Amino acid sequence: MPSISKDIIKDKDGEYSLREITTILFVLILIASWAVDTFTHFQVQEYMFYAFASLVGAGVFGYSLERKTKQHYGNHS
Repeated sequence: MPSISKDIIKDKDGEYSLREITTILFVLILIASWAVDTFTHFQVQEYMFYAFASLVGAGVFGYSLERKTKQHYGNHS
């Protein structure tokens, strides 16, 4: 399980990325806001829900546009 959680926050080059961490954080916030609304009937403001959902969408869209960087090894003289 720890391997999966570490792999989720890596970008396509295998490096840790703040975008992935932020997207996971906002997905967790959306799930938490849904659970709080369902079980306590304390509603999150509608604009906050849309803001979180938009940030998740932006993170996923950015990941879909990202390409692996080409690694050039060797002497570049």
